[in-house]
Amino acid sequence: MRATTDLYDDHEGEVQTCAVQFRDFGGRRKYFGPVRTVQCDRDNQLFRALLDEAGDGAVVIVDGGGSTETALMGDIIAAKGAKNGWAGVVIFGAIRDSVEIGNIDIGAKALGVNPAKSAKTGAGSVDMPVEFGG
Repeated sequence: MRATTDLYDDHEGEVQTCAVQFRDFGGRRKYFGPVRTVQCDRDNQLFRALLDEAGDGAVVIVDGGGSTETALMGDIIAAKGAKNGWAGVVIFGAIRDSVEIGNIDIGAKALGVNPAKSAKTGAGSVDMPVEFGG
């Protein structure tokens, strides 16, 4: 796997960077794959349902609106993602159970940690364009 900086240098002018500073939480530090998206502000039901599907090495980009008021993923959802073959997640929002997630073989980046659970109404969308961080 090539370093991100090398890929950027090879394609400068063709790609964008993300100004958001994510923190690493998962047991897997390097991951890549096809992308699936979820938009879910403080509600993780759609995200959880997506991780119930076979991941086939894909990465989920979660636009949680940048909210750290509630967590969109905990250790149970992370373990489900790893079991179902997801390479990792990038969450523009918060997680919970950070120590436990660090022991699960899944990549996990998020803005921070909050023990508060999210809503479960199913609000949001899947596989639609998301944009954050520039």
